[in-house]
Amino acid sequence: MMVSSPFGGGRAPQGLPRLPTPPTGWPIGSYATYGEAQQAVDFLADSEFSVSDVTIVGVDLMLVERVIGKLSWGRVLGTGAVSGAWFGLFAGLLLGLFVNQGFALQLLTGLVLGVLSGLMFAAIGYSMSRGRRDFSSASQLVAGRYDVLCQPRSAEQGRELLAKLALKPPPATP
Repeated sequence: MMVSSPFGGGRAPQGLPRLPTPPTGWPIGSYATYGEAQQAVDFLADSEFSVSDVTIVGVDLMLVERVIGKLSWGRVLGTGAVSGAWFGLFAGLLLGLFVNQGFALQLLTGLVLGVLSGLMFAAIGYSMSRGRRDFSSASQLVAGRYDVLCQPRSAEQGRELLAKLALKPPPATP
């Protein structure tokens, strides 16, 4: 499946609009987590249901930022040095492949320059924050609930199948 941009480039899969449009269909199920909604659609697929009529819609979207830890100069510079080292090794590897002088020297030069530039960019970025953001975090877009919608032509059949899924006992946990 190819994701297309609303500004062109690429083709949308058969039957899907090229521009962002609200979902259509009748609700056949509502779930607290994306995993449960995904499991419901998987159950429909396993039951030979036409899942091309189904859409999972996240409702009541929220951005959740989970704080991972406190930032310090040591952590910032260490992370900058490591990320710069990886980039420098890659650049040194490319140079070593295309330049006929000492492969190891090119690799070492790339590593040193990568570490130095990683340190420099990390220090500049952290100092510009002036202590306003002394923590690292990971952001995630989540929904309050996930509705499963289905086109009207097969919505009733989808509801019946999902009612059977709801009656199934949950799998045993080890």
